[in-house]
Amino acid sequence: MMTKPNKKQTYAILAILCAGILLGLLILLGGNHASGDADEHGHAENQTHAEGQESKAATAAFDDTRIKAAGIALAEAGPATIRTTVTLPGEIGFNQDRTAHVVPRLAGVVQSVPANLGQSVKKGEVLAVLASTQLSEQRSELLAVRQRLSLARNIYQREKQLWEEKISAEQDYLQARANLQEAEIAVQNAQQKLAALGADGSTAGAYNRYELRAPFDGTVVEKHLAPGEAVAADANVFTVSDLATVWAEVAVPASELHIVRVGETVTVRATAFDSSAQGKVAYVGALLGQQTRTAQARVTLQNPDGNWRPGLYVNVEIATQETQVPVAVAADAIQEVDGRRVVFVRTADGFIPQVVKTGRDDGNHVEIVEGLQTGARYAAEGSFIVKSELGKAQAEHSH
Repeated sequence: MMTKPNKKQTYAILAILCAGILLGLLILLGGNHASGDADEHGHAENQTHAEGQESKAATAAFDDTRIKAAGIALAEAGPATIRTTVTLPGEIGFNQDRTAHVVPRLAGVVQSVPANLGQSVKKGEVLAVLASTQLSEQRSELLAVRQRLSLARNIYQREKQLWEEKISAEQDYLQARANLQEAEIAVQNAQQKLAALGADGSTAGAYNRYELRAPFDGTVVEKHLAPGEAVAADANVFTVSDLATVWAEVAVPASELHIVRVGETVTVRATAFDSSAQGKVAYVGALLGQQTRTAQARVTLQNPDGNWRPGLYVNVEIATQETQVPVAVAADAIQEVDGRRVVFVRTADGFIPQVVKTGRDDGNHVEIVEGLQTGARYAAEGSFIVKSELGKAQAEHSH
């Protein structure tokens, strides 16, 4: 038979139960706190690891040997002169001062054409050979007056001797001298006629042979005759141009005429390929076209390699202002990464993309407003190679 606990025993049991509940609560709270610390520590470690990977991925690894092999040129950011320019459209044309439209100057039939289209010729080189009846008549006339001159000279010598010996009258001597002078004039006249036709006075060979020759060193850019063809005296049978210099013909709007001045140095850039050259403005037209409302200007370009071909469209850049800026980089150094303009700055491990804010740009240099200090070494040429390497590195780290 069980005995009912007394009041003292009941209090002891309640104390033990409360102590057990309190101990359980302390254990539970301590476990949760430890778990939270572990999670926070783990998150910090993961974040540090991710930041390390991001930092490593933002560097394009290049050592000095690889930089040299890739053709990457380094430069230092620093002061530069930025030229503000105006760009006008133009077209390459022949230098008309060194272009000749060759005409026969007498009618004839083509016998041979040694010169070919596109051929380089020297001054005096034979372009074509014609047979001309007019030339035959001119050479026959020259031969006749030369014979009369020879006869007049002999008569003069004889009459002069007779007059000096008091054998003949002075009148005969004076008449012989007049006849000699007339014969000399006739010969000179016949020779000048041949010279005006571009023919010599040689009577050796065929009298009707006419050689059409190059007026100066140049290139045959047009040819309009063939063997057996009859040509007129004023027919344009060849066009020869000296392509060592060409003209860039520019259309200048009225609003820009104040900046286009004779003697001004300008930059001419081809639109079809990457090529540029500097030249001087040689002429600015005084009149505006009624339809275009533009004036014609002309820039003389040296063309030693023949790259500037007539008919090529170009852009002509004319400087309007020059400004000194404290920090600038080469135009080729600017690249775009993740939608931002960057310059690849040299580090011990390679290159890092430095985000920059750019200002004025003249095609050669770009002003850096923010993001780069004077003296910073960067990839001035071959920056696209660095960008490609950076893309590969980021792709590897993303996996």
